[in-house]
Amino acid sequence: MPDTTIYQNTPPSLWSLYGKAILPGRQRPSGDLTIPDMRARLTGVSTANDNLKRYQRVCGFSAQTTSAPITWPHILAFPLHLKLLTEKAFPLPLLGLVHLNNTITQHRPVAIGEILDIDVRLDGEKQGPKGLEFDLVTEARSAGKMIWEETSTFLFRQAQSGSSTGKTPPPELERFPNTLNITAAESIGRQYANVSGDRNPIHLHAWTAKAFGFPRAIAHGMWSKAQALACLEQQPDWNGHGVTASCQFKKPLFLPGTAQLNWKTGSKGWDYQLLNAKGDAPHLTGEVRWG
Repeated sequence: MPDTTIYQNTPPSLWSLYGKAILPGRQRPSGDLTIPDMRARLTGVSTANDNLKRYQRVCGFSAQTTSAPITWPHILAFPLHLKLLTEKAFPLPLLGLVHLNNTITQHRPVAIGEILDIDVRLDGEKQGPKGLEFDLVTEARSAGKMIWEETSTFLFRQAQSGSSTGKTPPPELERFPNTLNITAAESIGRQYANVSGDRNPIHLHAWTAKAFGFPRAIAHGMWSKAQALACLEQQPDWNGHGVTASCQFKKPLFLPGTAQLNWKTGSKGWDYQLLNAKGDAPHLTGEVRWG
């Protein structure tokens, strides 16, 4: 078993990790790459902190509840994520990673003020069609019992020998019967960064995003997912027990911008997608399943 870096009650400082993430010094890797088995743990952390109410407001979750948002443990675990991804043993540049998808399973609602132990590890390395993929796995336990878990899959782009240069046309877009409009203000990237700790420059300002090839700042993928789930959980028949919410990130949502949350309900679960303003291309697609 690899060593686990353990923090009690308080996560690692983000500001020192930002410097490691942004400052130059790590060369772009080449050749065969291996993702090391790295782990971190935060014990005795409360789900209630100064950022919770602001997070609820920024992401659209109701504050009139005794349960934390389904995506909130992701925020509590973020300093551990950043710790692992900025370690010297981690071979990839953090700002070169692409967030492909995210799956959260909430076994029961997480109470505001509940004390959690959070474990994070790197896992699931594989060679995908566009490069090296790996998983960042997070588990939250209360009194020794796992009540919440998450898997985020990331991509490090690599040239693929013998791969076709032609693009595969996207599948035909299915429209669902329910739609709500979502507005993403120019400042939403900075607002989300302030409550989540995720200060990737591509989300903050147009001028910082342009340094990475984007014409304008883009919304955080996890803000988009949180916004979608905040709307869905306010619909009839939503159940916060034994729920798995997954999504695949697609086209960026440029800021400022508008989007359409489009979904359908069913006996086996719900399907949802966040579409562009015209409703003809997805920013993300996902599923909600119970059981």
